[in-house]
Amino acid sequence: MTGTNELHVVFGTGPVGRAVIDALARRGKRVRAVNRRGVAVEALGVETVAGDASDAATTTRLSEGAMVVYNCTNPPYTQWPELFPALNRGVLAGAAAAGAKLVVMDNLYMYGPTGGRPLTEDLPYAAKTRKGRVRAQMARELLDAHARGDVRVAIGRASDFFGPGVRDSSFGERVFEPALAGKPVQLIGKPDLPHTASYVPDIGEALVTLGEHDTALGRAWHLPAAETLSTRAFVERVFAAAGQKPQVQVAPVLLLRAIGLFNPMLREVAEMGYEFEEPFILDHSAFAQSFGAHVTPLDTAIAATMNWYRSQPPHAAEHAK
Repeated sequence: MTGTNELHVVFGTGPVGRAVIDALARRGKRVRAVNRRGVAVEALGVETVAGDASDAATTTRLSEGAMVVYNCTNPPYTQWPELFPALNRGVLAGAAAAGAKLVVMDNLYMYGPTGGRPLTEDLPYAAKTRKGRVRAQMARELLDAHARGDVRVAIGRASDFFGPGVRDSSFGERVFEPALAGKPVQLIGKPDLPHTASYVPDIGEALVTLGEHDTALGRAWHLPAAETLSTRAFVERVFAAAGQKPQVQVAPVLLLRAIGLFNPMLREVAEMGYEFEEPFILDHSAFAQSFGAHVTPLDTAIAATMNWYRSQPPHAAEHAK
C-alpha cells in the first residue's frame, strides 16, 4: 500500500507494539508510538511520546486525529487484575474521542480449559483463572462499547509469543537462551501435546490487517500462526537452529504450584498450567477465509528469533508467559 498522512497511534511498544509499528512503517503510514517513559522507537517516520495509557485525558490528547488506534499494552504478569482493566478503558476512551477504529491485542485465556478442542472464536468465556477472567471482562467491555456505537473495535487473539524481542513467554528466553547455550530447557505439563506458538512479526501484520478492513469490526479474530507442533517438537527445532543437541526437562504443574506459594511469578505461570496439560491448538480459519493467512514458515521464524538472541547479552530468565 502507498503511504498517506493518516495517523496511526500505537499504545505499548513491547514486541507486539513494535511489530505493529514495523507493519505500519512498511505501508508508509504516519505513526505515533506511546509508552510510559517516552522511550524512542527506532523506525522510520515514528513519533514517540510519553503517556499513561490508563489515563483517559492523556489517551484522548494523544489519539486526536488518528484513523486507527492500537492497544498493545501489557502490564506486569503479576499485576493484570490490578492494572489491565484501566489500560483497556483508557485506550478505548482515547479511540472513541478520536472517532478512530480501535484494534486490540488479546490472548486466549478467557476461554479456559476446552478438553483439547481447537480454539475457535465461538467458544464461550469459561475461564477459571483470575487472568482469564480479566481478559474476559476486558473483551466484553470492548465489544459492548462497539455495540453501543461508542467506538469501532476489532480484537486480535494469539497464542504464546515467540520472535525477536520476546523474552517473557513460554516460548521466549526460557527456551531460546538455554538452547543457545546447549543447556536443558525446562518445560511444564505434557510437552508431547500440540501447542500453537504465535510469531510476533506475523501478529503485528495481522493486527494492521484488521485495522485496514471495516469487515473486521465488532468481533474477535484468531490471528494466523504457522503449523502447530508439540511443545517438545518446537523446542527441538529451536535447538536445531542453535546447532545444539536437544535437552529437555519436564516439571509437573503441581510442582510449580507448590513453589508458587513462595514465588509470585511462578504462581501466575502455574495458574495457566492447564494450557500445557491438554492440546492447545489455535484455529485461525475465520481470519484466513476473510483476509488470507500469510504466515512466516516456522523454521524461518525460529531462525530469525535465534539470530536475535545471538545478538543479545544473556538475560536472567523471568518465568512469565
